[in-house]
Amino acid sequence: MTKLYEVAKLIRSKNAGPFAITFDIIFPSHEQFKKIASCHALAVEHVAALLGVPLDKIKRYDLPLANAIKFSIVRKYPAGDFLDDDLYGCQEHRFLVNLDVPDEVRV
Repeated sequence: MTKLYEVAKLIRSKNAGPFAITFDIIFPSHEQFKKIASCHALAVEHVAALLGVPLDKIKRYDLPLANAIKFSIVRKYPAGDFLDDDLYGCQEHRFLVNLDVPDEVRV
């Protein structure tokens, strides 16, 4: 298996307002984007389970012009809440970095 960080150009997460976090996965080419977009590893159900969020709290956006896949999730706690452990949402992508993807997605 190949790790997601080995085929992606950029993997990041960030605050998307007080109630959401967004995850961006950008690929170096359109061919790479098409291959990874169609594989099961980045299916909404799989990513939701990986991030520990219910299916009704996650959305996936394919952005072919940017060679990117974006996920948005509803935060467990509002940004800045006493129980919030990542105000800027910039550490949440750690679950995606080492995600196993099929070797066939390599270009």
